[in-house]
Amino acid sequence: MMKKIEKIWQELENEHLLKSRLLYRRYSGAIKPDVYVAVKYPEKLRCIAAHLNSTIELPLKSWAKLRDIKIEILPDDKQPDKQFLLILLLENEHRDIFSILCADLITQVAGITNEAELIKLLILRLEKWGLLFEKIGKQGLSEEAQRALYGEIFFLRKFLLNISNPYFCINSWKGPERSVQDFQFSDWAVEIKTTCGKKQQKMYISNERQLDISIIPKIFLVHYSLEVRQNHGETLNDLVDNLLDMLSQSSAAYNLFRLKLLEAGYFDSQRYLYEEVGYHIRQENIYKITEDFPKITESQIPKGVGDVRYSIVISADKNWVLDEYTLFQSLRKEVE
Repeated sequence: MMKKIEKIWQELENEHLLKSRLLYRRYSGAIKPDVYVAVKYPEKLRCIAAHLNSTIELPLKSWAKLRDIKIEILPDDKQPDKQFLLILLLENEHRDIFSILCADLITQVAGITNEAELIKLLILRLEKWGLLFEKIGKQGLSEEAQRALYGEIFFLRKFLLNISNPYFCINSWKGPERSVQDFQFSDWAVEIKTTCGKKQQKMYISNERQLDISIIPKIFLVHYSLEVRQNHGETLNDLVDNLLDMLSQSSAAYNLFRLKLLEAGYFDSQRYLYEEVGYHIRQENIYKITEDFPKITESQIPKGVGDVRYSIVISADKNWVLDEYTLFQSLRKEVE
């Protein structure tokens, strides 16, 4: 999808117009609302254009502080009762990110026919875009964040190999959204923990709801003990590229994965930061959370106490240990 969007932009840019004009083209006849891939001249700014009734008021002030993108209203000279809402990219260095975001936007609005619903969704996506563009200036992921992301994507790869629906797998990955658990769907959740070091390793639980089975009936905890080395093992980039290759036959899943990488703070422009650090899984343990599993839950906390964070050390020979086959069989039942 992103390649097709990129191709449309390039073709529109080749027009070489000098006067002020909007060139636009529909991405696909399957997209129901009037949302177009467009280029605004003479600046040659890439954009997405939504064709809307001119009577609709749009909250331009709330979008005024968006970084590296600009929201603009352009009257339609040919149809006075219509206007274009333009979402313009101001910085060409972020073209790859903008392509991902536009592919996501087109996917999200594809079936919408009501203009009020379309605008509501556009507002939500713009808020998300703003948060993503704020992350661009940061100098890459911390070492801890790199390990955590590696662990989540390492599990995601196994998930894809065991479940026949790739979009479902990617959509259930909630880690980039800072959800309570890293993977969620219906009545189950999977939390991924990564540690490194040779000694007995603590796993840190970030809040009292993370392992609370009174909220979600089936919660699984997956622990990866990592060996981290310079220029040895699988890098974060290697793992990301492997997933992109696996998803190449499903454009919806591919685009969603790219978007979630952005949400996680992983940008192509910063790949050089992750080229030398390699990972190897020293040990892997899977646990099903039960009533007797060592944990702190919401019902155990006195009123007025908040921001609970604690650590656990688990022996691998306890009765809550699961094998990988059993875990994915349990998750597969919810999909099929």
